[in-house]
Amino acid sequence: MQRMVLRETGPIGPRRLVLEEVDDLPAPAAGEVRLKVLANGVCRTDLHVVEGELDVELPLVPGHQVVGEVEAVGEGVDNVAIGDRVGVAWLASTCGECVHCKRDRENLCERPRFTGKDVDGGYAAQVLTRADFAFPLPESHSDVEAAPLLCAGVIGYRALKVSEVPKGGRLGLFGFGASAHLAIQVASHWACETYVFTRAEKHRKLGLDLGAVWAGEVGDDPGVKLDGAVSFAPAGEIVPAALEKLERGATLAVNAVHASDIPSFPYDILYWERGVRSVANFTRQDAREFLALAAEVPIHAKTETFALKDATEALYRLKHDGINGAAVLVP
Repeated sequence: MQRMVLRETGPIGPRRLVLEEVDDLPAPAAGEVRLKVLANGVCRTDLHVVEGELDVELPLVPGHQVVGEVEAVGEGVDNVAIGDRVGVAWLASTCGECVHCKRDRENLCERPRFTGKDVDGGYAAQVLTRADFAFPLPESHSDVEAAPLLCAGVIGYRALKVSEVPKGGRLGLFGFGASAHLAIQVASHWACETYVFTRAEKHRKLGLDLGAVWAGEVGDDPGVKLDGAVSFAPAGEIVPAALEKLERGATLAVNAVHASDIPSFPYDILYWERGVRSVANFTRQDAREFLALAAEVPIHAKTETFALKDATEALYRLKHDGINGAAVLVP
């Protein structure tokens, strides 16, 4: 089995991804399945892991947008079978016992584990996962098209829900990468007018091509107030800039697992019941809802594929806004 392993190359770093081969395939424990990886999306959270901005134990195989075929099942698995095509996302497991899990808010679980952070992920030819956290994928999407749905799509969908943008309302999207270019398709399905704020001209063009009614930079004035907004950029300075553009009573959802500090800002731009909410993970119900919606709309991901051995190049280009859409590794 080939896999890209994140290792420290010396006593003080730097970290780097190393292509390795192992002879023995991992055997699934009770409740687990082993997947043959068909495709794996590359996410900005992977970049945070690789660059040390998220605390992880090394060595580690990153990746959490896994499309795979079930090739072995552990004891007690009855929801999937050998040969099924399923997806694995960021949430690898929850405790099922804390107050949040019992309130159907497993995205806030106090003892969660995450794919590609706490357990090995999809930068590999095979991966293990809990069967109850594997999702059937719509037949309407190829392996490469389905991969970005599993994080960029699902978390973008949850961010839209957190923003509480009404159907038919005016939505602002700040940053226009892998997640935003899927979220805008959901927003269009909801008859929203979408305004895209991003620094790269090619991303503004993509936003307009996907149905945005306006596209500009963060400091530009769209000429209207927004009924809801999502920030996909890991930059704290976006928060006050976005707040200034919100209608009274509107909410900004901050969709980032890691971001720079939010600078101070005048209370006036928060007043009139404007709100700022972080987006934390997702629930399995979010994933089921979004994957069904992806087939219904249908939602299409703009992708660029890379060989598994070129994962570092994909991450480098992602960091420097060199991917127009979503990067996908194909073993």
